Amino acid sequence: MRTLACAGVATLLAAGCGRAGGGQAASSTPKAVASSASSAASTASGGDFGTLSNVCHGGSASGGTDQGVTSSSIDIGVLSDYGFTKDPELLNAAKVFTSWCDANGGIDGRKLVADIHDTQLMQVVPAMAKACASDFVLAGGSAAFDGLAVTQRLKCLLPDFDAQPVMPQAAGSGLAVSPYTFNFSYSPYSGYYKWLFGQYPGSSQHVAVVYGQSAITELDASMVAQTVKADGGTVASNVTFPVTGVTNWTPYAEAIKNKGIKGLTFYGTPQWLVAFEQALDNIGYKLDWIDANTDAYGTAFTQIAGAALSQQHNYADLMGIFPVEKASSNPAVSKIVDLYKQYAPGQQVTLQGLQAISAWLLFAVSAESCGADLTRSCVYNAALKQTAWTGGGINAPAHVAQPLTAPKCFDIEQATPSGWQPAAGFTPNTDGVYSCGQSSVKLSGMPQPVQLPAVGESLKNLK
Repeated sequence: MRTLACAGVATLLAAGCGRAGGGQAASSTPKAVASSASSAASTASGGDFGTLSNVCHGGSASGGTDQGVTSSSIDIGVLSDYGFTKDPELLNAAKVFTSWCDANGGIDGRKLVADIHDTQLMQVVPAMAKACASDFVLAGGSAAFDGLAVTQRLKCLLPDFDAQPVMPQAAGSGLAVSPYTFNFSYSPYSGYYKWLFGQYPGSSQHVAVVYGQSAITELDASMVAQTVKADGGTVASNVTFPVTGVTNWTPYAEAIKNKGIKGLTFYGTPQWLVAFEQALDNIGYKLDWIDANTDAYGTAFTQIAGAALSQQHNYADLMGIFPVEKASSNPAVSKIVDLYKQYAPGQQVTLQGLQAISAWLLFAVSAESCGADLTRSCVYNAALKQTAWTGGGINAPAHVAQPLTAPKCFDIEQATPSGWQPAAGFTPNTDGVYSCGQSSVKLSGMPQPVQLPAVGESLKNLK
């Protein structure tokens, strides 16, 4: 989640832009696993998931009730940039969830088949066209250029249980169903920056945004500036670097020092952030805080940075997703860890993986409520009835039918040489993890999400 660091260029995206913590390459496609998952039934746990009961189970549903639905299976499209990024998080999540669900009987007896549509980064529209031609819905996917394919998706009336919207045109768009609250109408960071300013009172008027310059990261920088201002601070400097990265970060570190910057948000790859921080250390300049954002939330960043994390304070706002490292205290996340060991051994459970599983669960619960008569209209409208969706405990409550409202909950992590952990000084007020009730910051100047009327469609045409 969004991290909004996707700059829409090859170098940033190849590093897993918008992806929290990379894993290893998936060993096989979710579709292949789904077709043979019944063999694992004896080792799969029951159909409950955290606080959700009987999510997947057998039954006698039959008939081709909609595109992609037969008496025996349901084809679910999963968009991914994997062919370009080699980031397997969404593939892992699809493999794990469909394997578990199918081993427990599927949706009223229909097995889930994950139909992977690889965008190869730039081929998101053709990938969407394939999904439109074959799938019942989309679920658990994400694409860096998702905003370019929204019109295609809406024309074919394809609901999308998205793991992570990236572009403003996609976040909160028509027929999009999200398990958490994120959009470009309201900032998700209002509580985060207010907390940073409280922890470091002298930093609020000396904030910088450092980013690889592109049209998308300029929106990111605008979001930060508007949020910082609303929280009583000032972005004193925007420091841009070539979107392909740089080999010498010392001039950028010196620019930060010369301007007296005390806190900054960085949009780029975790590797570049480590190099930038090393340059800061080399010139003897220590910031009060660095917003590493969720691009850096994962083991790769802390392993690369190592002891340097004791010199600079690195934070990330998970925006209401339960932290992976506290899985043992959360039945739903603990179950995900166990299922990864069973169905995707050696693969990491990442933040985006948690988002994807919550999206898959939202689809499954909605589809199960439809019984044998499974249609797009039924599953979409069933999802909208979820007014406090948590994915069984994966994320803070979200009102699914109100995607363009202000996010209310956040949770802050701090990077240390031994890994990520809840930030020192962060005091949650909900479920021992989240701080909920943050103020709303309305954003201006952002592109609007595409809705059904823009393509000449309406909900009455959804069958």
